[in-house]
Amino acid sequence: MNKKQVLIILLITITTISLIFVMPSFAGPGGKIAKVIATTLLGKVILAVLTIIFLPLILYVWLREKLAERRTLKDLAFMAKYSPNFEWLRAKERILDCFYRIHRAWSTEDVSEASEYMSDWYWQNQQLVYLEKWKREGLYNECEVKKIQSIRPLLFVHRNDDSEHEGSLLIVSITARMKDFLVKRNTNEVVEGDKKFKDNETVWSFTLIDNKWRVSNIEESDFSLGYAGQIKYLPKIEDTLISENVIPAKKKWESSY
Repeated sequence: MNKKQVLIILLITITTISLIFVMPSFAGPGGKIAKVIATTLLGKVILAVLTIIFLPLILYVWLREKLAERRTLKDLAFMAKYSPNFEWLRAKERILDCFYRIHRAWSTEDVSEASEYMSDWYWQNQQLVYLEKWKREGLYNECEVKKIQSIRPLLFVHRNDDSEHEGSLLIVSITARMKDFLVKRNTNEVVEGDKKFKDNETVWSFTLIDNKWRVSNIEESDFSLGYAGQIKYLPKIEDTLISENVIPAKKKWESSY
C-alpha cells in the first residue's frame, strides 16, 4: 500500500468518524452546512482522542496550507508591482468589507444590497436558491458576525480575460466568531444551529471584475486543503506573466522560490 492510498484511507476514516460526533447547522452567505463540534462530554472526549490519533494528518494539512499561504503572498507581492489590487493589505481590506457587507445584506434577506461586492451570477444565485427558498418554507436564517479571527490566503491565479488582470482569482479561508441559526418565522423556534457564538471557517473565492475584487463563491472549510494543493500545479508567477505577454520573455527575473 503506497502513501497516497494510506492518506486516502485516513481521510475517509476521520471524515466518517467526525460525522458521527458533529452536529450540522445552517451557515450564512453561501447557504452551506457548517459543521459544529458536538458539545457533549462524550463528544469532546472522542474528538480529543481523534485529534491525538490523527495528529500527523492534522500537521500535514496545516503544513500544506501554510506553504500555500506563503506562495500566495509571494505571488501577490510580485503582482503588486503591476496593480495595487494585488497588495495584500489592500486586498485584505476589500475582503473584510465584502465579508461584513454581504453578511449584513444576508440578514435583511436581500443580498442585492451588496451586489456590487459579488459577481452578478453569485448574488442572484444566493437570492434565488437559498433566501427565496427559505421564505417559501417559512424559515429565516439569523446570522451575526462578532469578530473576524483570521484571513488566510490559499491560492492566487493570475488571468487576463477581457483586459489586463481581469478574471484573476484569489481564494482565502476566513474564520469568524459568529452565531448562525435557522428559525421558523411564525414561532421563532430554532430548527437548525443554536444562538451561541462559535468559530466558523468558510472558504471565499474572489474574482477581479471591473478592477475590483468581488465574491464569486463561498464554500465549506473542507475545500481549503484542495485549494492549497493546487499550488504545486501552478507555474511561477513570472512564467505566467511571460506566457500572457505581460512581461517580455527576454527579461530575467530573480526568484526566491
